[in-house]
Amino acid sequence: MAETLHFSSYGSNDKSATPLVLLHGWGLNSAVWQPFISSLTEEFTNSFQIITVDLPGFGLNRDKKIQPYSLTNIVAQLNNTINQPAIYLGWSLGGLVATEMALTNPEKVLALVSVASSPRFIEESADSLDSHLAHWPGIKPKVLTAFHRQLKEDTKKTIAGFLKIQAMGSPHIRQDIKQITHLVMQHDIPSKATLDESLSLLETSDYRKQLASIKQPFLRLYGNNDSLVPKLVIEEIAKLTSNSEQHIFTQASHAPFISHPDDFNQVLTLWLLKHFNS
Repeated sequence: MAETLHFSSYGSNDKSATPLVLLHGWGLNSAVWQPFISSLTEEFTNSFQIITVDLPGFGLNRDKKIQPYSLTNIVAQLNNTINQPAIYLGWSLGGLVATEMALTNPEKVLALVSVASSPRFIEESADSLDSHLAHWPGIKPKVLTAFHRQLKEDTKKTIAGFLKIQAMGSPHIRQDIKQITHLVMQHDIPSKATLDESLSLLETSDYRKQLASIKQPFLRLYGNNDSLVPKLVIEEIAKLTSNSEQHIFTQASHAPFISHPDDFNQVLTLWLLKHFNS
């Protein structure tokens, strides 16, 4: 049986409240959700039980080891930890985890929300794609190659560099970098091995052909100025999942819940209450 993960719970403990599981992105941890959770309205916290989980090797689960470090094994631990059906909200890499959860354990996923995530993060040229797909916008492979190389030399510097990319495109980039850094440094940074192996998930994962299989309510949220999930890819993703809904936050970065917290909370709250207001 898969090992269980440490998690934290906020909001309503009423059995009628709908669980909402928040999954963080690469190199970070669940502390990044603290501003979002603290700003939620009473109506929201009365309706939902918010659960934050650190991915294996990160934050409170830094010592949780899985081998190989795969989305399948991450979801196995997550599935063993969260016993009841829940809404899964995943940011960036967390979006891939939430997608895998929705596809492999659909009975456990009430709805899927992806934030600044893509079914395929890496940029691909037309000649490397299936004939029905055009150029696929994404992160240039050399960028992640550089991060792999930097990880071997200086883990902290690599994390700091990635945090800057998270905030690029925000109208208040310095403030956002400072806030994200303060939040995630509340926990020890992951090991080089965990960072390297989890970074590979962003390079190798590809859910484009499977998105159409997701039948649960599905909301996709993006930042207009995201440097990791470019605006051009949003239309391509929409073609692959016509049953989903989307919202693009103007002038927002890769972390719209940090750069545009009020807008983010409003859009997410309205969507969730529309589908799950008991």
